Amino acid sequence: MMFAAAALAVLAALGLAVVRALRGPTVFDRVLAGNYVGVGAILLLALVGFITDRPEFLDIGILYGLLNIISTLAVLKYWRYGDLSHGGDEEPPAT
Repeated sequence: MMFAAAALAVLAALGLAVVRALRGPTVFDRVLAGNYVGVGAILLLALVGFITDRPEFLDIGILYGLLNIISTLAVLKYWRYGDLSHGGDEEPPAT
């Protein structure tokens, strides 16, 4: 029962994060909200794994966490430099 209540709380927080991702107002707010959606999905996977007594869901959550970190860094690098292949040794272009 307690895990089900926690899963509902995580779903409510995910709903708020989706609203923040859609409304913005800046790109960085949207990236942060998208990152939280990934973290919330990992929490939800772990909770569902405990509720259904299937610990292999934690492995899926770990993999999803790694993908979340890589995608967040890629999006931030793209917004800073305008290119994913930028080496980072130069200044970003002036906007």
